[in-house]
Amino acid sequence: MIHNGQERPLIGVLALQGDFEAHLKALSKLGVATRAVKLPEHLTDLDGIIIPGGESTTIGKLMIDYGLDRPLKALIEQGLPVWGTCAGLILLAKKTDNALEGQPLLAVMNITVRRNAFGSQRESFETDLSIPVLGEAPFHAFFIRGPAVSEVGPGVEVLATLDDGTIVAVREGNRLGTAFHPEVSRDPRFHHYFLRLVQSVRK
Repeated sequence: MIHNGQERPLIGVLALQGDFEAHLKALSKLGVATRAVKLPEHLTDLDGIIIPGGESTTIGKLMIDYGLDRPLKALIEQGLPVWGTCAGLILLAKKTDNALEGQPLLAVMNITVRRNAFGSQRESFETDLSIPVLGEAPFHAFFIRGPAVSEVGPGVEVLATLDDGTIVAVREGNRLGTAFHPEVSRDPRFHHYFLRLVQSVRK
């Protein structure tokens, strides 16, 4: 698509379950072409994809049911930029604390994730994070039954931690993961950051 004389990137948002509509709206406000991804054919010609928050086991099983898991994993391994938020972070991890409970994983990031690291829905919270890649101003983050990264492997950059050192944002090449929900914030910097990653691949 052409926008202001330039071709706009096409960003898909996995739309099987969870908070995908908020991501679509956030991207649209930035003038980005978007597509709700529900079937394998919706993966065609994407420049990047976001896996939203929601229920990670449900999203994972629906990916299998709709035949999305293998083609999506293959595209990510071939270099398609991906960003997982909350449940999406869990799905990107190579290991989780409940792997024996039937949690399907794309297993494309060299991290271990702990589900519901901060407790139930009632323990959801907000906090200001220092995220140097976004600039000096703190980023107001919303944690809703959020996971946490318990281990990172070689090649993984830690982008943000809580005051106690808990890892809540990571990057590994073209793969980005956050334990919180930037799509419900009024701060668009994390979406801009992902778009810069996408643009760097498209050059």
